[in-house]
Amino acid sequence: MIEAGSLIRSLSGRPAARNFHTFVINEIGQGIVTGKYPVGSILASDAVMMETYGVSRTVLREALKTLEAKGLVEARPKVGTRVSLPSRWSFFDPQVLSWHFYAEPDRHFYESLFDIRRALETRAAALATQRRTAENIRVMKYWLHQMESAGGDLENHGVAALEIHRTIAETSGSPLLRSVTGIVELTLALALKQCLATGPGDYLSTTLEALTRLVAAIGSADAATATDIVTEVIDLDENRVMALL
Repeated sequence: MIEAGSLIRSLSGRPAARNFHTFVINEIGQGIVTGKYPVGSILASDAVMMETYGVSRTVLREALKTLEAKGLVEARPKVGTRVSLPSRWSFFDPQVLSWHFYAEPDRHFYESLFDIRRALETRAAALATQRRTAENIRVMKYWLHQMESAGGDLENHGVAALEIHRTIAETSGSPLLRSVTGIVELTLALALKQCLATGPGDYLSTTLEALTRLVAAIGSADAATATDIVTEVIDLDENRVMALL
């Protein structure tokens, strides 16, 4: 299971702590999503992969089972492990989503991400205005303060923004709407990636200002304003991400 925020934290280049099992999952999974292992191809034999990744047969088999559960591969007797069609991939899986950060920019895929993010986050924000508690608002304001204190640091800004979005999803009270977190993190990470390449401009300050208004709208139970501001925030991220194309 990928920890929320780990993709954004990787922008600094610091390697994440890992064990052999997660290492193999990431290496093969990212290789599939980025096209290193093409759709329909058969992965190398167990012996070759054990040698390649320096792991035991047990570790390799467990990693392949995890990837099969995510829909990326399919093991067939006397054939081997075949890379599955993208239509079988579990795109709501945060780990599968995170591997797309390293893939070539794809306009259709990016548009799909933002379509789903709009549908889920606007609903989550509307529900949050009905179900928020004083503690929910306190947590959101804490992360707003962290954004203010980031001092232009993209990683700290991104992690704090993600935590605000996560808190809104939690506040909605819907376990299904919480599944938006992986999409939010990927789109935020892609937006910050573009900021790294070209400079943030007014992206950081504009995002902070919009999220401040969003938290205020949720606190005052103003569903219409909250959903409008969520759309505004998502548009800011989408404009940045589409610039990658």
